[in-house]
Amino acid sequence: MITAGEGKYMVWLKRQDMDKGMVLMLGGGEKSHIGGAAYVTPEGSEDTMTMEGHKDLDVLLPIARAACRKYKVPVLATGGVHVDNATKEEVELLIKNCRELMECI
Repeated sequence: MITAGEGKYMVWLKRQDMDKGMVLMLGGGEKSHIGGAAYVTPEGSEDTMTMEGHKDLDVLLPIARAACRKYKVPVLATGGVHVDNATKEEVELLIKNCRELMECI
């Protein structure tokens, strides 16, 4: 598991290698949840799912793409990060922390 940020702005990413692929689970903030999923293949196929009202796909898809490019395997990234009544600045900080996770994949 890798982490970025501190306190209620900390996010984490867990990796599970499969025989033919990888699953990444994203969580953090005050309430981890499943807000969406992104599936990316080395051949360029992409499939996404998002729960109504959630913006988690905005970070899940780039994370899945980055891992797929690096490891050349199909990647499923799922999860979500939540902070109650987050301001625009707090959302930007959470996104920044999620992008830091991408650098450590």
